[in-house]
Amino acid sequence: MTNNYEDSHLQDDINNDQSLEGLQILVVDDNEDSLYLTTFILESYGVQVTTATSALEALEVIKNFRFDILIFDIAMPKVDGYSLIRKVRQMLLLQKLYTPAIALTALNSDDSYNLAFLSGFQSYVHKPVESNILIAEIKKLLRFAAWENGE
Repeated sequence: MTNNYEDSHLQDDINNDQSLEGLQILVVDDNEDSLYLTTFILESYGVQVTTATSALEALEVIKNFRFDILIFDIAMPKVDGYSLIRKVRQMLLLQKLYTPAIALTALNSDDSYNLAFLSGFQSYVHKPVESNILIAEIKKLLRFAAWENGE
């Protein structure tokens, strides 16, 4: 059941004039099709996308580059998205950096939702990715990050 109040706020987030042009986003997903779809959506909004197919690859990339937003799949082999975001939060805390993160998952339970936020994510987007929802969440996180930084 859709909620008209939520739908109108989603439309507001998509339609606001906040540009995503030049934004640096890291997308981590072990599923090639999902990685391609997410990258395609983001690049169509002018986002500069860096990709990784594992948590270990992502950690190496994060050591060398600064991103505006992180998007991590939850269900990855060896090191899952929950563990990855905890490691990234520790790493960025040492550097005194704050980078908002979105959990990307096909899991649809209250437990996975709660664990995502407890692990260090600020948003939760279901697979298959819908462009309007992903873009609205990114814009919401950018506004929050700007507010957190006093901008």
